[in-house]
Amino acid sequence: MEWQKLAFDAAPIGIVVTEHRVIRACNRGFAEMLGYEPTALLGQSFRQLYGSEQEYEQVRDIGMEPLRADSPYSDERMMRRRDGGQVWCRFRAQTVTPEDPLARLVMSFAVIHEGPPVSLSPRERQVIGGVGRGLTSKQIARELGLSPRTVEDVRARLLKRFDVKNAVELLAHLTIG
Repeated sequence: MEWQKLAFDAAPIGIVVTEHRVIRACNRGFAEMLGYEPTALLGQSFRQLYGSEQEYEQVRDIGMEPLRADSPYSDERMMRRRDGGQVWCRFRAQTVTPEDPLARLVMSFAVIHEGPPVSLSPRERQVIGGVGRGLTSKQIARELGLSPRTVEDVRARLLKRFDVKNAVELLAHLTIG
């Protein structure tokens, strides 16, 4: 077996290569994390791995600036498993084509939260995604086209629901489960 293929296939994190958000290659770690066989994901849109069309569209633009500058982009995000459950991941991307960042992208995914799925609405996932990237409520609101008050309301409901005092505890709760 070729060393590069071995490294790709046996990596302890999920690795994916996409062209315009269509999966062209993925390793077993990525497929298993989401409940698929690797071949089942080939040629599929990343759309099926997000909770809604809106979430899929919004996440596309978040890291474009660093990718256009030929820098890696990373954040934390909720991905949808084949069984409908959710998995909280650390995400990292590097483009091969900075002039058109989504033309060919190499991404890695590392699981942060496994276990019983945490059921979050699409809006809650969007807000948690922003919190996980260290954004303020005002920044999250601007990114999502919402009022800062709406974002604060979602955060407050999540804090109460998970019986935690602040965003750090909320993220820790979602991370540890």
